[in-house]
Amino acid sequence: MSQPPKKPAKFVTVRELIKSRGKVLGLRAVSGSRHLNRQVTVSEINRPGLAIAGHMEQFRSERIQIIGQGEYAYCQKEDSRRVMANLQKMFSSPDIPCVIVTGGVKPLPVIRQACDKAGIPLLVTTSDTSAFIREITTYLDDQLAAITYAHGVLVNVYGLGVLIQGDSGVGKSECALELLKRGHILIADDVVEVKRRIGYMLVGNSPKNIKHYMEVRGLGIIDVELLFGIGSIMDQSLIEMHVKLESVVAGSLANYDRTGLSTAEVQILEVPVPSLRLPVTPGRNLAVLIEVAALNQRLKNQGYFVAKRFNEGLIREMGKR
Repeated sequence: MSQPPKKPAKFVTVRELIKSRGKVLGLRAVSGSRHLNRQVTVSEINRPGLAIAGHMEQFRSERIQIIGQGEYAYCQKEDSRRVMANLQKMFSSPDIPCVIVTGGVKPLPVIRQACDKAGIPLLVTTSDTSAFIREITTYLDDQLAAITYAHGVLVNVYGLGVLIQGDSGVGKSECALELLKRGHILIADDVVEVKRRIGYMLVGNSPKNIKHYMEVRGLGIIDVELLFGIGSIMDQSLIEMHVKLESVVAGSLANYDRTGLSTAEVQILEVPVPSLRLPVTPGRNLAVLIEVAALNQRLKNQGYFVAKRFNEGLIREMGKR
């Protein structure tokens, strides 16, 4: 599937992090306010306990450094000169975004001095370590997720996110409209914003200016929420299946799979998505076909591949004869 070129790497500054999540997480800067423009480029968080103890192998300097209760207790107990020397080794890396002390405790002087010397913002939060890491990781994952835009329609069919694509005028919106009439849910029409989340999951949603609207040739722009009710729309959905609608000419139907044994995938943000080609011919009810395809894909996700089982059964019967 053709995609737009990838955008440059995304980032969030420490200043933006405090502004966005400061009140929610009780997060504030206690030193290094001149360096709040440092950039956070990854959503993962680092607990630098081993690095503080002097073991710098595998130290992930590009991550936010969290000083939790364990690291704090070690710094209190250990000789401050040794702690300072190890912190200086850590902070010699130029890409550390910031250091955050959790649990609402006052940062130790040795930590504050090391951050000041390295020009690294030192923050504190009133949240405990586990809750803070969970919340900040979720926020950063949303802000820094890889993103692309796909031309098509995203519909949730029987709980399965189905991205419908095809050439202009092939009937994508009309197919989605029929699915809405059959009780399924619209996420986006025309332009689908796709993000890759932690775990290589793809989440699709609609750009704000066209959310819950559809453009249907001959009808124009329609408001799905007003026409079909609040239950017909959804803000976002996982993308678990891809359907390509293809206009066909006479004699080309033989090029399409009739057994279901062959499987195909498309790569979206380097994530493989099961893909299905559906020929568009007069009289075919594409909405019903997509419903069945979604149910069949759910069975495959659960390990039940109908076509393979049928084929294996035939081969066993032929072997007996």
